[in-house]
Formats: sequence, structure tokens, C-alpha cells
Amino acid sequence: MRYGVLDVVGIAGVVLLVIAYLLLQINKLKSSGLPYSFLNLIGASLIIVSLVVDFNLSAFLMEAFWVLISLIGIFRHLRGTMLRTDTRL
Repeated sequence: MRYGVLDVVGIAGVVLLVIAYLLLQINKLKSSGLPYSFLNLIGASLIIVSLVVDFNLSAFLMEAFWVLISLIGIFRHLRGTMLRTDTRL
């Protein structure tokens, strides 16, 4: 079986998601932290890109929600950081 560039992109996305989850489970990342949300965002986005070649609606929906949830985490983290900075002024 031959793998194309988009297959490799999708595999990289899966690896990022698994690494993020592993780091969360071994307490190296916090679920509310920016690195965890970014790893999830990038990983899910790479998987979505890989679906261009062989589209699968259920996989697309799962990753699209993963991206949206990651964006919520990033927004909440950044908003919390800005609020903490504003109160110190």
C-alpha cells in the first residue's frame, strides 16, 4: 500500500492528538492549558486536511467538533490571561 502526502498529514494529526492525551494523562499538561488545546487544534486540523482525498463524514464531524472545542479552550485561556493582566494594572 502506498501512502500519499495527505495520508502522512493525517497520521501526524493522529500522533499529535495521542501525544496530547498521553501528556494529559501523565500530568505533563493541564487540560485548561494552552499547549493542550493547541495540540488538539493542530492535530484535528491535520486530520481534516487528510480527509480531502478520502472523505468520511463521521470522521470529518468528529474532527470539526474537536477543532471547535479546542478553539473554545484557547479562547477561555487567553481571556483568563487577559483578565488576570487587567486586574494587576
